[in-house]
Amino acid sequence: MGRVFVAGSINMDVVATADRHPRIGETIAGNAVLYFPGGKGANQAVAAAKLGAPTTLIGRLGRDAFGDELKAFLTAQGVDLTFVQQTADAHTGTAIITVANADNTIVVVPGANALVSAGDVEAPVFVKGDIAVSQFEIPLPTVRAFFKRARAAGATTILNPAPAIEFDAEMLDLVDILILNESELGFLTKTELHDTDDYPRFIEAARSLQMDEKTVCVTLGKRGIAALIDGRPHMDLGRAVDAVIGNAQQQRPASAGDANRQSVEFRQHRVAPRLQFADVVRQGGHAALERDRGCGLCDPDRHDHIGE
Repeated sequence: MGRVFVAGSINMDVVATADRHPRIGETIAGNAVLYFPGGKGANQAVAAAKLGAPTTLIGRLGRDAFGDELKAFLTAQGVDLTFVQQTADAHTGTAIITVANADNTIVVVPGANALVSAGDVEAPVFVKGDIAVSQFEIPLPTVRAFFKRARAAGATTILNPAPAIEFDAEMLDLVDILILNESELGFLTKTELHDTDDYPRFIEAARSLQMDEKTVCVTLGKRGIAALIDGRPHMDLGRAVDAVIGNAQQQRPASAGDANRQSVEFRQHRVAPRLQFADVVRQGGHAALERDRGCGLCDPDRHDHIGE
């Protein structure tokens, strides 16, 4: 079994719930404050570890209470933190989330995540068969350096290009598996896409990325996925299941969130190569939901996780 290395963000999600959102300049009383370990890097590392992969996270935490709590939590989930540093130069990454009437607002303060450097990703030693995963919640030059080292060793690279930002063709050339949602795909291809579009429209947009002999997987929430696998189109329908979020129960799609993004491609390419892609997607979604129930980790697509 190949090892999984995730270079990415580690956040504490601070969630305040209220009956409605305050207007500008207004103060209102809330209902509850909830704390969830989060950040795309941490979420994906936990998902991989829960699927049984030897998983190492590369990132930074502040030397503060949130940093200590997150370090303890990730260790308990079986994630190797050898390459996670705690720094006094910045606070732990924090997301401030307000939830009211199934809508939410989010302010993310990167903190120590912004200090993850190319030097940080030089420490791990890759071998052929390993998997390198990253996102855009750490500096872009760090992601590029991480993938270059992984590729040179024969590892498979997986990128979730979120939050959506401009990046060059060199970065895309370093990616073996691209996993993104419809808004991120629209941003990259400069195409107006909506989650209600027909599946072939997503396939056409994915094909325009010209990632021949690679995998592009577009996650579509409750509608499932649309994918190009070695240039061949594939669609798989999602299905709603009950997921517990805090004290609330909601209908959530089985193929949504960063935990699913990580587990789908890990299981497809390393753990269960003989399984059909559709079955792998479903299993990845179940792993994501079990993570929400079992360990309290917030879905990294926070706008999807807390309410659509």
